[in-house]
Amino acid sequence: MATRFLSDEQRQRYGRYAGEPNEEQLARHFHLDAADREVIALLRGAHNRIGFAAQLGTVRFLGVFLDDLGQVPRGVIADIAQQLGERSDVDLASYGDRRQRWRHVAVIRERYSFRDFAEDGATRFRLARWLYTLAWTGDDRPSLLFDRATSWLAANKILLPGATTLERFVARICHRAQRRLWRVLASSLNDGQRARIQGLLEPGGQTLSTLDDLRKAPARRMPTEFIRHLERIDAVRSLGLVPRPPGTIPAAAVQRLARFARAARPSAVLALPEPRRTATLAALFSTLEAAALDDAVELFEALVTDVVSEADTAHRKARLRTLRDLDAAALRLRDVVRLAIGGEELPLDQWREALFTTISETDITAAMALVETLACPPDTPRYAELRARWRRVHRLFSGFLLRVTIGAAPGGQPVREALDYLRGLKTWTGAGMTGAPTGVIGSAWKRHVLDDGGQVINGKAYVFAVLEAFRRALKRRDVFIMPGLRFADPRRGLLVGEAWESARLTVCRSLGRSADAEAELAGLGQRLDRAWRQVASGIAGNAALRIETRDGKDELVVRPLDKLDRSPSLVALQSAVQGRLPNVDLPDILLEIAARTGFAEAFTHVSERKARVEAFLMSLCAVLVAEACNIGFEPMVRSDQPALGRARLSWVQQNFIRAETIAANRRLVAAQNALPIARIWGAGEVASADGIRFVAPGHAVHAGPNPKYFGAGRGITYYNLVSDQFTGLNAVVVPGTLRDSLLILGLLLDQETELEPAEIMTDTAAYADSVFGLFWLLGYQFSPRLADIGGARLWRIDRDADYGPLDDLPRHRIDTGLIERHWDDLLRLAGSLRLGYVQAGSVMRMLQVKDRPTGLARALAELGRIVKTLHVLGYVHDEEKRRRILTQLNRHEFRHRLARRVCHGERGEIRRPYRQGQEEQLGALGLVLNVIALWNATYIQAALDQLATEGWTIDPADVARISPLAFKHINFLGRYAFELPKAVAEGALRPLRKPSSG
Repeated sequence: MATRFLSDEQRQRYGRYAGEPNEEQLARHFHLDAADREVIALLRGAHNRIGFAAQLGTVRFLGVFLDDLGQVPRGVIADIAQQLGERSDVDLASYGDRRQRWRHVAVIRERYSFRDFAEDGATRFRLARWLYTLAWTGDDRPSLLFDRATSWLAANKILLPGATTLERFVARICHRAQRRLWRVLASSLNDGQRARIQGLLEPGGQTLSTLDDLRKAPARRMPTEFIRHLERIDAVRSLGLVPRPPGTIPAAAVQRLARFARAARPSAVLALPEPRRTATLAALFSTLEAAALDDAVELFEALVTDVVSEADTAHRKARLRTLRDLDAAALRLRDVVRLAIGGEELPLDQWREALFTTISETDITAAMALVETLACPPDTPRYAELRARWRRVHRLFSGFLLRVTIGAAPGGQPVREALDYLRGLKTWTGAGMTGAPTGVIGSAWKRHVLDDGGQVINGKAYVFAVLEAFRRALKRRDVFIMPGLRFADPRRGLLVGEAWESARLTVCRSLGRSADAEAELAGLGQRLDRAWRQVASGIAGNAALRIETRDGKDELVVRPLDKLDRSPSLVALQSAVQGRLPNVDLPDILLEIAARTGFAEAFTHVSERKARVEAFLMSLCAVLVAEACNIGFEPMVRSDQPALGRARLSWVQQNFIRAETIAANRRLVAAQNALPIARIWGAGEVASADGIRFVAPGHAVHAGPNPKYFGAGRGITYYNLVSDQFTGLNAVVVPGTLRDSLLILGLLLDQETELEPAEIMTDTAAYADSVFGLFWLLGYQFSPRLADIGGARLWRIDRDADYGPLDDLPRHRIDTGLIERHWDDLLRLAGSLRLGYVQAGSVMRMLQVKDRPTGLARALAELGRIVKTLHVLGYVHDEEKRRRILTQLNRHEFRHRLARRVCHGERGEIRRPYRQGQEEQLGALGLVLNVIALWNATYIQAALDQLATEGWTIDPADVARISPLAFKHINFLGRYAFELPKAVAEGALRPLRKPSSG
C-alpha cells in the first residue's frame, strides 16, 4: 500500500499561507465579531491584541497555530488592524517570542473549542466515514481527498495533524475502498467464468492475441470494417463472460479498472496480484460488450452520414443537370401566369381559348409535369438518391439491428416500436409492411411511405424514414443502447431510493446547497431583486448601457469594450522581459522542465511495472516533441544515440504515452501555481473552455464534417479547459464541432489538477438555460461572453416589483413552484454527477430537448433562467466583469495560437485515424503547451527579479498583462538535439540574455 502520495510542493503548502487571502477569505475567516472583540479588548498592548486576532483568524483559515507568526501575510495584519483601530506596523516577531503568545493559544483552544486530531476518536471516525464514502463513490485521487480532509478538519475546528499522519490516514482509507472494490468485483464472477477467463490468459492456450482481438476498436470508416466489428461483438457475447456486479458499485470505479484492462497488454493484466487481477478482468468483461457496442454505433452513424452526404451530393448534381429543363418549364408557366393576370377581363371559356391560342395546352401540361418532377420542397428527403444505395444501407442497418438492443425514453417509444418491427421481419425487400407502426414517420417522408389511408406502401422508403428518426432520437438520447457507455441511458446510474436517501446529506454538504427549496429560492430571489434594482439605479451613470426599443419591445444595448492601451511602462516592461528570455530549442525546454518538476515520473509503463531504460527522459521528450509537433520520429532519430533510436522511440510511444500518463499535467499546473507571478495572473479560480479544430483523415471514424473549419474534408475538435494562470487543466477530442455546452461540465468534473476553478467563461455560442442551472447546482459560476444581449430573454420572480426604467425588460416570470416540486430531483441529479454515477455529456443531451422536455428538464431550465438573468444583469452593469471575461477568452486564444505554432507538421492536420491515437497525440500537444507556459513563466519571474534588483519600479498591473505564451525566442524547427547543460540539469536557470543581445 502506497502511503506517500503528496508532492514536495503540497507538503510545503500544508498548514501554511500560499499567499495573500482574497477578500472573501478575509471576510469569512478573519472577520472579528462582537464576541471576538470582547475577548480581545481584555488584552493589553496593540501587539497582544493584533497577535491574538492573527492567531484566531489563522487557525480558522488554516486549521493550525503557526510556529512562526512572521508567515502571516501583511494583508491579513492590515485587515485585522483596521478592524481593531490599531496601527498595522506592529511587530509580531517580539509577540511570537513571548510566553503570552502560547497562553493565547490555550485561550483560543478552550474558548472556541478547537480540538486535537489524535485525541478526538469520534471526529476521526466521522472523517474516516466521510472520506471512505468519497473514495468509494467517486473518482477522487488521494491528493484531492487529502485536500478535502484538510478543509473538513478546519471547518470542524480540528487542529491539523502532521502532513505525514494525515497522508497515511487518507491512504489507508483509499486502500480499504480499493480492496473492497476488488473483492466485490472478483466475487461477481462465477466458477465457469473464472475458468474461461483463465483460458484466455494462459500462454500456449488460445494465446493472448484472443483478448487483443476482442478489445480492438474499429479503425477505418468502411462498411467491411463495420461488418468485422459486428462479428467481434458476436465473439464477445459467445464467451458468456459478462459478470453481474452489484448495483452498489459506482460506475466510475468500474470504468477506471476497465480502462486499464482495455489499454494494458494481456501479460501485464496477468501479472497483477490477486484479487486485483480478477477484479480488473471482471471490470473489463462487464464493460467490453458495452464499449464494443458504442464503437459500433459510432461507426454506424459515420457510415450512414456518408450515405446521406453522398445522396445530397448526387441530388445537387442531378439538379444541376436538369436545371436547364426546369428553367424552360418555369418560364413557360411564367408566361401563362402573365397572360392570366395581365390580359383583358374575359369569360372563362374565352380566356382559355385566348390562352391556348398563344400557348398550346400540350406545352402547358408538359411544363407542369416537368416542374412537378424536378422541383421539390427544401425539406424533401433525397429518396431517389438514397434508394440507389439501398443494398449498402440494408446491409448496415439490418446487421446493426440484429445485434443491438435499443431502449427508449417516453419520447422515443415510437422509434423503438418501429425498430422492433423491422427486427422481427425476415426480409425487408419485397416484404409487405401494411401493419408497420407509422408514428415514427416524419411529415417529409409520408408522401413516399404512406398511401391515402395511412398504410405503408413502400417498404424501402419506410426503412429510410425509420433510420432517419433513429439517428435523430439517438442524438437526443430519446433512444439509447443497452448495454452502452457513451450511448447509454442518461438516467441510468442516477441515485435512487435508499442510495439517494443515504447520500442526500453528503451531497448537500459537498454542493453547498440546502435541502430546503424554499430557503434556496428565497436567497436567489433576493439576489435577483437586488440585481435588477442595482442596474436600474446605475443606468443613468452607465455610459456603456442604454435601452432601445425594437419592434415595440425594450432591449438592453451594451457598448463594446474599448481596447486597452499599452502604457509606456507596460511597453518598456514587456520589451525588457522579452529581451532577457534565453533563446532556446523546444527539446531543451522539455528536458529542463522535466528536471525541475519530475513530470516524467508520471509516465509509467502500460504494465504498471517500473520499466525504465537508460536515458529514458531523452527518449520520452523526443516522443513528446514528435507527437506535439506532428512531425513523426524522423527528425528525432540519431543512429549514434541509443536513446534516440527508432526502435526505442517506438517502444516509448507504445508503452508510455496514454491518457493516464499524460495526466502528468498535474505536476506542471502545480509548479506554475507555486510561482509568485502566476498569482498575479490569477488565483486558479477562473477557467475558460474553447476548442481548436484540426483536419483529420477522411476515413477516420472519429471525425465529422464542418465546411467552415474543415472545407470539403472532416475534422476533430480539441476542446480544452484553460485556467487564468494560462495552464491547460483538461481536454477532450470530439468529432467535428460538437456543441460546446455538452462538454464543459465533463471537463470540469473530470479535471485532476490542484486548481479548482469556480467560474467558467466561454464564448457566446456555448450556453442554454439548463446549462446555467446545472452549473449553479454544482457550485460553479457560468460566465459566457454575451455578444447580443438585446436578444436575451430576462426574467423576474416578484410580479409586483417596480424596477423603474427597466420594468418592461423582465417580461417573463419564474415558475418557482415548478422548481420547488422538483428540488429533490435537481439535487439528486447534481449529486449523481458530482459523485460520478452519470456522465455529464449524456445528461446535457437529455436536458436540452426542446419539444418534449421532462418535468426535471423544465425545472432545471427555470432555475437556470434565474441564474442567467443574474449573469446578464451583472454583465451589463459591471464593465470590470466584461473585461475579465474578455481577458480570459483572449488568453485562451493566445494558447491556441501557440498550439498552431507547435503543431506545424503535416500542415497542422492530424493523421491518426482512430480515437485513441488522436487523444494521445493531442494530449501530448496539451502537455507540451503547459511545459512551454511553465518555462516561460519561470524565466519571466527571473527577469522580473533581475529588473527589481536593477531598480525598476514594476507595477503589478503591468505584470498581469505579460503572457507566458510568447514563442519568438523558441525554435520549433529543424533536427533536434536532446542535451541539457549540466548546470541546468542540476537545477540552475539559464543565464538571462543581456537586453542588447540578439
